Amino acid sequence: MSSKPLIIIKIGGSIGTLADAPAQLSQDIAALSSKYEFIVVHGGASQTTRLSERLGITPKFITSPSGVKSRYTDAEAIKIFTMALRGEINANLVLALQSAGVNAIGLCGIDGKLLEAKQKTVISADGQGRQKIIRDDFTGKVEKVNVELLGSLLSAGYAPVIASLALGENNQPLNTDGDRAAAAIASALHARRLILMTDVDGYFENFPSDLASSLSRADLPDCMKNASGGMKRKLLASGEALDGGVSEVVIGNGTKEKPISSALAGAGTHITKG
Repeated sequence: MSSKPLIIIKIGGSIGTLADAPAQLSQDIAALSSKYEFIVVHGGASQTTRLSERLGITPKFITSPSGVKSRYTDAEAIKIFTMALRGEINANLVLALQSAGVNAIGLCGIDGKLLEAKQKTVISADGQGRQKIIRDDFTGKVEKVNVELLGSLLSAGYAPVIASLALGENNQPLNTDGDRAAAAIASALHARRLILMTDVDGYFENFPSDLASSLSRADLPDCMKNASGGMKRKLLASGEALDGGVSEVVIGNGTKEKPISSALAGAGTHITKG
């Protein structure tokens, strides 16, 4: 890898569906590429949901005992998830970056054992506090990142664009949380910053008011109690990245013009260890 600082950017699938967002993001990356190296990580929940509905399949969701909602990825759902992430989303992001002059290369976690994960035994909870073990859910948490592969691509001048699928222990694809996958990649590569792009300006103490411009690692447990849905997962991933050695995590708005430049200039919520 070069001596330029490495930034990991995670963008939510909903951002990729907006008309101008991929182009704005790509143009901003291109403008900053003389100063930084970039890896882009993406999920694809919204596209997966739309594809499921087009195929006549109703998406299912699970709520964990801690209140985090996630997709129930059974054998049928993981096929649709793979189609959505490896197909439309990844290709569109690569095309947007190439159009902006960035030599992007599309990958997903099963390519070259880029991301290896252990399949979870998922526990769901209902509104009455009853818990149930879900054994046929094809989700996992990233435990190993192929640093050599990513290092080789960066050294060769490529900007990897990674779909957050991972390779399971039995060589099956696993659905992983994109924010946490990005945190694992940032930690493994000793990235200086992880930027989590979403469709709001950052973490709000009383949404949509009271944007928290800065937080410490110690603030995150209380913030997670106050957050819900995708923001709760971003705060969890932020803590994992900081614990893994990342200097700063930024939660910022990926739908605005120059979203990366704005985040680097102080926009959004900046989270550090101290």
